[in-house]
Amino acid sequence: MKRWVELPRVVLRSRRRLRTLPRFLTYTVTFGCNARCSMCDSWQKPSPGDLELGEIDSIFRQLPTLDAVRLTGGEPFVRKDMVEIARAARAHLRPLQLHVTTNGFLTERIVRFAEERPRDVPLYLLVSIDDTGEGHDQIRGRRGAFSDAMRTIQALTPRQRELGLRIAVNQTLLGPGALDAYRRLRSVLAPLGLAHQAVLAYEASATYSVEDDVDVAPRDAAAYPTLGVFEDAEIRALLDELDADAASLPPSARLAKRYYLRGLRRRLLERQASPNPPCVALSAHLRIFPNGDVPTCQFNSRVVGNLRRQTFAEVWEGDLAHRQRSWVNDCVGCWAECEVVPSAIYTGDVARSLGPARRSSRSAAL
Repeated sequence: MKRWVELPRVVLRSRRRLRTLPRFLTYTVTFGCNARCSMCDSWQKPSPGDLELGEIDSIFRQLPTLDAVRLTGGEPFVRKDMVEIARAARAHLRPLQLHVTTNGFLTERIVRFAEERPRDVPLYLLVSIDDTGEGHDQIRGRRGAFSDAMRTIQALTPRQRELGLRIAVNQTLLGPGALDAYRRLRSVLAPLGLAHQAVLAYEASATYSVEDDVDVAPRDAAAYPTLGVFEDAEIRALLDELDADAASLPPSARLAKRYYLRGLRRRLLERQASPNPPCVALSAHLRIFPNGDVPTCQFNSRVVGNLRRQTFAEVWEGDLAHRQRSWVNDCVGCWAECEVVPSAIYTGDVARSLGPARRSSRSAAL
């Protein structure tokens, strides 16, 4: 079995990121979802014509070797062929890591995936839980959402070493009361010894908009429009606690999480756009939508081509991709973790941030 490894860092030398082949793939396998989340419109998006397994295999054959493959949704396990998708990724992309994000509802299907997917590729299984009990059920719009997610966690947590996987819980923080929700969930997860990570919900996302070709990218790099209104005192207390709890994460996750939290603090409390790494969307970071469309990024769903109808080379080297890379270069920057962390890694900004962080008056040791 492969041992756990750090992702390689590809350093880009200027603020304007260079065009390169992708190293990190975010593949939304379906927009279909069995939840009705209050902060996400994926379940309202039509998801006709999701790529079939043969098409996925053909696309993966055209891509370069990747450091990491992230399979997400919607709810990815709505698809019944997730094991086969993982096998295709292993065969053609040879990733160092496989990431899967799930709401955890379909326990038997998720356990089977953990057992039957290629075990020589370490699996990071990220289960989304936003509160405990009825609080989580209400956010996810489904009775029993919390108990189903916990059933999945309890089934797999004792088998992590056996199955070559790591489980973490990702909590989306929504408006006032977020700190209390975080503490409630932390107390439930503590006996299980699982990593507990949290992100602050953005007000809007192009990826999960019911409309196509949407650009909701920030126009001010120092802005972070949250989903829900927070008082500064609550934000400060929340970030202090998240930063302290990050000490229990594995080293690479701790570094990335504190980098993300530092950016949140500066934007939300100091109104500063720092750090702000060059974006690697449409360069090191490739996104693929369920029907084969290649969008620009989390906040701009403008499509540069379709891998069902075009080869990867045609899409990646095409005029639309060139035009959207110019848009990325001119973008002021966002602070969505799913965009920021790949950008920070592949530009080396996360490593460069270590020095200033140690000199910070907050003395947040990394």
